[in-house]
Amino acid sequence: MKNLKDSIKVGLTFGLTSGVITTLGLMVGLNSGTQSKLAVVAGILTIAIADAFSDALGIHISQESANKHSSKDIWASTFSTFLFKFIFAMTFVIPVLIFSLGTAVIVSILWGILLITVASYLIAKETNQKPFHVIFEHLLISAVVIVIANYLGVLINSVFLK
Repeated sequence: MKNLKDSIKVGLTFGLTSGVITTLGLMVGLNSGTQSKLAVVAGILTIAIADAFSDALGIHISQESANKHSSKDIWASTFSTFLFKFIFAMTFVIPVLIFSLGTAVIVSILWGILLITVASYLIAKETNQKPFHVIFEHLLISAVVIVIANYLGVLINSVFLK
């Protein structure tokens, strides 16, 4: 049963991380590029469905190619990756529906930071690493994605929409 538990943990950690980083990057880029609430909501829904399927298939094929996992474990990772990516990505729709787009992006970034911090802390504790280092590393990578997405959105706006 340990393998099944590990397979679900793979889906949870990958789904959470990908759901947060991909969705925040998309939200920030679409906000700075379009300032359209509709575009941001459509993007989140697309990420929650299409990218969740894509990530789940990626995990599935990756684990099959490793030839170290049972079929049951592979399918557990596949399903849990889809489910957790979908759930975490969908949580970012809520601020967009409640707040103005600018405020929703800020709230979403804070929500993403909280999720990444908690996940990183738990991973560090489980792997006997120093939590500060793991959290800092993961938040730094997240910040890089957000900043690049923002400037990419600005660039796209200035080239294609002005």
